[in-house]
Amino acid sequence: MVDTINRRQIPLLPLRGLLVFPSMVLHLDVGRAKSVQALEQVMEEDHQILLATQKEISIDEPSADDIYSVGTLAKVKSLLKLPNGTVRIHVEGLQRAKIEQYFDNDDCIKVEATILEEVDAELTSELQAIMRNLLSMFEQYTKASKKISAETLTAVKDITEPGQFADVIAANLPLKLAQKQSLLEIASVEKRLMTLIEILNNEKEILGLEKKIGQRVKKSMEKTQKEYYLREQMKAIQKELGDKEGRTGEVSTLREKIEEANMPEAIKEKALKELDRYEKMPANSAESSVLRNYLDWLLQLPWTNETEDQLDVIRAEEILNEDHYGLEKVKERVLEYLAVQQLTRELKGPILCLAGPPGVGKTSLARSIARSLNRNFVRISLGGVRDEAEIRGHRRTYVGAMPGRVIQGMKKAGSINPVFLLDEIDKMANDFRGDPSAALLEVLDPEQNNTFSDHYIEEPYDLSKVMFVTTANNISTIPGPLLDRMEIISIAGYTEVEKIQIAKNHLLPKQMKDHGLTKGMLQVKEEAIQKVVRYYTREAGVRSLERQLASLCRKTAKKIVSNEKKRVILTPKIVEEMLGKPRFRYGLAEVEDQIGAATGLAYTSAGGDTLSIEVSVAPGKGKLTLTGKLGDVMKESAQAAFSYIRSRSEELKIDPSFNEKNDIHIHVPEGATPKDGPSAGITMATALVSALTGRPVKKEVGMTGEITLRGRVLPIGGLKEKSMSAHRAGLTTIIIPKDNEKDLEDIPESVRNDLQYILVSHLDEVLEQALGEKE
Repeated sequence: MVDTINRRQIPLLPLRGLLVFPSMVLHLDVGRAKSVQALEQVMEEDHQILLATQKEISIDEPSADDIYSVGTLAKVKSLLKLPNGTVRIHVEGLQRAKIEQYFDNDDCIKVEATILEEVDAELTSELQAIMRNLLSMFEQYTKASKKISAETLTAVKDITEPGQFADVIAANLPLKLAQKQSLLEIASVEKRLMTLIEILNNEKEILGLEKKIGQRVKKSMEKTQKEYYLREQMKAIQKELGDKEGRTGEVSTLREKIEEANMPEAIKEKALKELDRYEKMPANSAESSVLRNYLDWLLQLPWTNETEDQLDVIRAEEILNEDHYGLEKVKERVLEYLAVQQLTRELKGPILCLAGPPGVGKTSLARSIARSLNRNFVRISLGGVRDEAEIRGHRRTYVGAMPGRVIQGMKKAGSINPVFLLDEIDKMANDFRGDPSAALLEVLDPEQNNTFSDHYIEEPYDLSKVMFVTTANNISTIPGPLLDRMEIISIAGYTEVEKIQIAKNHLLPKQMKDHGLTKGMLQVKEEAIQKVVRYYTREAGVRSLERQLASLCRKTAKKIVSNEKKRVILTPKIVEEMLGKPRFRYGLAEVEDQIGAATGLAYTSAGGDTLSIEVSVAPGKGKLTLTGKLGDVMKESAQAAFSYIRSRSEELKIDPSFNEKNDIHIHVPEGATPKDGPSAGITMATALVSALTGRPVKKEVGMTGEITLRGRVLPIGGLKEKSMSAHRAGLTTIIIPKDNEKDLEDIPESVRNDLQYILVSHLDEVLEQALGEKE
């Protein structure tokens, strides 16, 4: 309980951010008008005033609610008016007082206050023990904090009165205003002393933590300063040695490049982590150069650089037509892709496979696709690749490790959406080092290649925006799962008309430029080009044609340089003089109708070709001989044809015992060239029947188709290529299986118009069309 002595009315001096305990002596500067008026009034009376603290510092004119109800009765010892209008006073705290009523007059604020008497202030042995404990703690705090002077500590030691002892300690502790106010409001001296012990305990713990934190910060600062000092020393040494930048400058440059490289966040984090390792690693260590190469690869790879597609279908069509003559299907597919991109702008890059014989322009077509899309172009050759690491890269643990060819190609491209040509995809092999075609499955899968994993880079790389174009001569050697991921576009070869146009518009101007010839030096007639095409080349593509034109240009250059002629006009006659006698015969495969010889059509990796099959019948014991380096499939076709003829000997007007009296020899010329395939069945059967019956095979007829033991004609593949070869050979009629009628649409119109196609479903129809009458 609080004992009251008396209640009195007294002027009030509100304090901002300050609290005065009893026994405290201090100077105050007062500036508010009402406060100055109150001070002048007390100086005229008993020099006593009540000091109470404001709850909020910002309030200029406080009300009763804005001031704490317990304050300190103080004596104003002196008052000095300063030139700026403020008043400086010297006050001494006397006793606690509680505000009972509040009077805000015009001149000053007055309150009715009750003077509070100290409770439990008698100096008992228990209280003395508490005071000693508090003094010990205060002494420890003073030494630890170093915020309280030694003089203050000495003055506290000299105090014997418990209430004053508590108030002096409370006044010197760096407490918040609210904490000090709560101490001021405690009338019980014992309780006040115990509260101070709790506060000093808390402060002791806080000081301990501050000390730990301070030591930690100091240690960190010392380490940083040490590192800075050593770096500066290193720079100075490097400068003296002539190495201006050294490792520090290199790391700084690399860090800047990483920040500017627009990498995905995960890749950037990885790069910075590896850079930190590189910085701390000795320059002469083996791993240092490995890390440096790795960082270079991360920086040089395009992570977000993207070229903008020129989505102009008309412009793209003009570029494709300008670079290539014919090849309508491929051009149409590229233009379709462009059109869809123009509508969606989000289509994943297609995987195109340009399949066809050598020299038809597969590689140069891919380059034109890139030009029409306004994309960067990059090409890698897969011919002979037999190591999986060529595709996926080597792990960095190996000496001389490098990324795979795909990542190398992306670095060369410099953008994430190039046209990427994988050349000769059918020429890959596999051995104990792995299967590279299996590693390509992820690269060429639009659903997976957005997170392509290279063993060297170790981080996922996005290939989904790349337009992959592959080339192959023979798709039958490409593994099934890999072939399934690609869109096959077949390029069979060029017709004679197309070859002449390509030679005139593309090959000849290029060769003339390469050989330094102008139009005034060399003029080539179209008949001369036609002669080169017909009599000096026999190919699906135009590579050999380009070599012959290069030969003509060389010989022309020699004539002009030796002043033999100033201008050369190439005619068919001059072509023969320069290139020699014709190497090929243009026209029918056979000059006249032959007995026992039929012309078949074959499909090879170099395009279509004609195949002459000869049969010889001689007296003997029924021996069947097959020559010409035939594969198992062709041997089986010959056996099937032989068995069918035996079963139908009577209908075919052949002696039923011919197989017992005669030896039969089937030969396919060009014995050094391996031959195999399922489409020579009807050709062998026709040649056999012709030899056994004496009926000649028509010279203008070529044929292709497989045969069964019952004489059915089965469909074949490569009809377009075979038709082109028949057209080149000068045949006018082709016998094909009826089931291949759907493939006639793929054959160029100029070839289709020059050939007569006979659709058959049984061997009897073949014999009726192919064999003439017996002489």
